[in-house]
Amino acid sequence: MLLDPVLGFFSNDLAIDLGTANTLVYATGKGIVVDEPSVVAVRKGNRRGSRILAVGKEAKWMLGRTPGDIVAIRPLADGVIADFEITETMLKYFIRKAHNRQSLVRPRVIIAVPSGVTQVEKRAVQKAAESAGAREVFLIEEPMAAAMGAELPITEPTCNTIVDIGAGTTEVAVISLGGTVYARSVRVGGDRMDEAILQHIKRDYNFLIGLQTAELVKITVGNACQTEEVESIEVKGRDLVRGIPKMLTIDSEEVRKQISEQLDAIIQTVRIALEQTPPELSADVVDNGIFLAGGGALLKNLDVLLRAETHLPVTITDDPITAVVLGAAKVLDNLSLLKEIILE
Repeated sequence: MLLDPVLGFFSNDLAIDLGTANTLVYATGKGIVVDEPSVVAVRKGNRRGSRILAVGKEAKWMLGRTPGDIVAIRPLADGVIADFEITETMLKYFIRKAHNRQSLVRPRVIIAVPSGVTQVEKRAVQKAAESAGAREVFLIEEPMAAAMGAELPITEPTCNTIVDIGAGTTEVAVISLGGTVYARSVRVGGDRMDEAILQHIKRDYNFLIGLQTAELVKITVGNACQTEEVESIEVKGRDLVRGIPKMLTIDSEEVRKQISEQLDAIIQTVRIALEQTPPELSADVVDNGIFLAGGGALLKNLDVLLRAETHLPVTITDDPITAVVLGAAKVLDNLSLLKEIILE
C-alpha cells in the first residue's frame, strides 16, 4: 500500500481505536468525536433478513433487555473481528457520525489493532474499514499507539515499557527507537473479569445478574489488592431458586478473589516481557518503570499490585482510556513516523 505524501493534510482523516468494549474515533482538527460501545442491535427473523436497529450507546442499553427477535451483538471478541458484516455496519455508522453523517466523505483511516493479530485478522480489519467507506486504511499496533498517546519518548534510544489493558486483550510492549523490541498479547482483559464475577455470583449465591451489572460491580468495588477497608455494593438480579427478582450485597474482597486469576495472567505477561528485554534496556526500565494504559488500568490499586510484584515504578497514564486513539491520531500528521510503525 503506497503512502500519499499529503497524508495528514486532509481534514477528514480519522484515527480509530477499534476496541472490544468501546470504539473511539479521532477526527483531524476536531479531536475525539466518537466514544461509544462496540455494540450493534439487530432484529432477526423477518423475511427481508436482519435489520440494524441501533449502534453504540443505544444498542448497549438493549443488551440483556431485548425481546427474542432482537439481538444486541458485540462484533469484536478478544480484540479482533468476530462478526465481519456487523463490524462493517458499526464502522460505517461511526465514520459517518464522525463526519456529521456526510455519506460522500471517504477518509484516510489509521486503526490500532492488538500486537498479536494474525495476517487474516489484519486483512479483516482493513477490508471492514474499506467497505465502511475508508479511502485508505493503515494499521498500527495498540501498544505503540498507547505509548505515543502517553507522551513517551518512543523515538529515543531508551526503553519504554507499556501495558495496555483493554476489555478483550492485554498488550505488553517494550519500545525503543521507534520500534517494538518485544511485544506480547494475551486475550485476557476486563471482559474475562466481568465473566468471572458473574459466574461467582451465580455459583455461590444462585443469583443471576447480567454482564453489564458484573462490569458495574468491577468498576465500583473491584480492587487488585487486599485492603483494610472493605467496600460493598447492592446489585439487582434474579434468585435462581425462587425465580423472583431481588437484591444482593457483594463486597470488594470477594470480587478481588474472583478476578485474581485474570490479574495473575496479566502479571505473568509483564514478567515474561521483562525477562525478554535486552540488558541495556533493562537498566532504563529500572529508571523509567512501567506505564499502564487502557480501561483496565483504572482498576483500583492495579498499579500498587504491579509495583509489589515487579519492584519497579508503575505509572498510570494521564487518560488511559484515550491513550491509544490519541497516539494513533499523532501518526495522522507525521508521515515519517507512519512509515516506521505501519503494519504491513
